[in-house]
Amino acid sequence: MSALSAQVSGRGRRDLVLLHGWGMNSRIWDPLAAALERRFRLIAIDLPGYGGSDWDTGTQMPAAQAFRIHETLAPLTTRYHLLGWSLGGQFALDLAAAMPAGIERLVLVATTPRFLATPGWRFGVKPAALARLAAAVRADPEAAVRSFLRQQVRGLAPRTAARTFAALEAALAINGAASAQALEWGLTRLAEADLRPALSQVKKPTLVLAGQLDRITPAAASRALARALPKASFHQLRGAGHVPFLSHREQFVTLLREFLRG
Repeated sequence: MSALSAQVSGRGRRDLVLLHGWGMNSRIWDPLAAALERRFRLIAIDLPGYGGSDWDTGTQMPAAQAFRIHETLAPLTTRYHLLGWSLGGQFALDLAAAMPAGIERLVLVATTPRFLATPGWRFGVKPAALARLAAAVRADPEAAVRSFLRQQVRGLAPRTAARTFAALEAALAINGAASAQALEWGLTRLAEADLRPALSQVKKPTLVLAGQLDRITPAAASRALARALPKASFHQLRGAGHVPFLSHREQFVTLLREFLRG
């Protein structure tokens, strides 16, 4: 099992591991680096099949994917804060539930334990919407990802939306698009995963952050996630969407620093 690609930067005394969302790669965190590198050593990982990380057909179970992240971190850090955004937040929950020893604090951004709406969980997207995205990926992965990025900035103020979308596109241009297999696997995971039964096992102090205008992961889903975690607090960023760390960077960094100071 090969190690995943990881970008390491910063000179802070504490390590902060960053996990990106579906369709993106580790360079999505570049705009945050200047604000965080003095206090943290940043370890931004490309998820399997994204950016510089290969897609391993033998490790397609969610537990095996999480273990690849764990194995990649082993030579880099033994104690770290963990931040996951969107699909990366689900990976972060996997790690915090099954391999928590090295994690100090957990930050979940635009994260839901159950992506699809089902009986008893009204905070998800409709199955038909996810099916349409999966069909678009099979037809034209690049166009499907670009359309998904546009959804992430819908509802934002026009100038903020343009700036945020440009940052999303820049990350793809720098580090490359994900493989079609990784994109399809990610959508399958979002369709099937239900992390609610494991939430009681996540005992680390957790900050759950949501964008008020998020069209991908409704803020209500993140609020319900925070309620279900044993040691979680919730904060909603007013006027933000699915990418609050880009659209509302100063607010986001302030909340992050305060939480990670403990």
